[in-house]
Amino acid sequence: MTNSLPPAAAPIGGTPRPGGSASADLAGSSLWRDAWRRLRRNPQAIAGALVVLAFVLIAVLAPVLAPYPGEALPGQREVTPTFLPGIGENPAFPLGIDRFGGDVLSKLIWGAQASLLIGLISTALGLAGGMLIGWVAGTFGGWIDNVIMRFVDILLSVPNLLLAVSIAAILGQNPAAIMIAIGVSQVPIFARLLRSSMIAQQNKEYVLAARTLGLSKSAVSLSHILPNSLGPVIVQGTLSLATAVIEAAALSFLGLGGGRPETAEWGRMLTYAQNELAIAPHLAFLPGLCIAITALGFTLLGESLREALDPTAGTRR
Repeated sequence: MTNSLPPAAAPIGGTPRPGGSASADLAGSSLWRDAWRRLRRNPQAIAGALVVLAFVLIAVLAPVLAPYPGEALPGQREVTPTFLPGIGENPAFPLGIDRFGGDVLSKLIWGAQASLLIGLISTALGLAGGMLIGWVAGTFGGWIDNVIMRFVDILLSVPNLLLAVSIAAILGQNPAAIMIAIGVSQVPIFARLLRSSMIAQQNKEYVLAARTLGLSKSAVSLSHILPNSLGPVIVQGTLSLATAVIEAAALSFLGLGGGRPETAEWGRMLTYAQNELAIAPHLAFLPGLCIAITALGFTLLGESLREALDPTAGTRR
């Protein structure tokens, strides 16, 4: 008579563990391989990835690409009360000069760096807080889950931008306040998403096998359920970057970002371009276009990831 043990669980894409289920590992690996194949063949994913890559490269290489420092005012002598050099009118300033004498091209490039920094940090804060709350709710359930989810429901009932504006107004006018405000507004989204994904994994075979082996609830949750529940969270993180770029610009436009008027930030550029629309509409058009294209790139990439990770996507096409 031979003794047989239930197969041990393995994370998606991992290598089979001793006594584990090879078929489960192959299925997990196949899911990620199929997702990568769908992404490579999806023009929407390629377009989004190219936009995001260009945005990141411009932001990272800003010190090299920008003709002038972010807050430099090299064109002060060119500015008059009724005239601002526009696009192509001065070879030294290809995209013109703003009211303060700053080079528009340099400000757009440095603004990409500011937007990337705010977007990444705020999304990371929202992701960390949301995953912690979602993991606790999804792991322990019961009254703990009920209390946490009711609090999350209250936060979700408030529009994201309104919640971010309220938090930023309380914390003060500075970039750190914007990052915290946007991050906090994203916490309930990540929390609910991870909790739902973990609940969907509760009765899977690999989870039941791990529990049969005598592993504790928290061990099963951390080692097996959580790694296999991260797909939707990763997708939402990409989409949240698009939201963070827009909300950062909105909060700066409202004057909650602090700093000086000549600070290179897309939302701040829009703020001070309002008074120049009659004589220099490009001052508002260019940063607005940068915000729109960047947000579109992250959205295209995020939606493509969502479709690629959906096992039923192939049956709908």
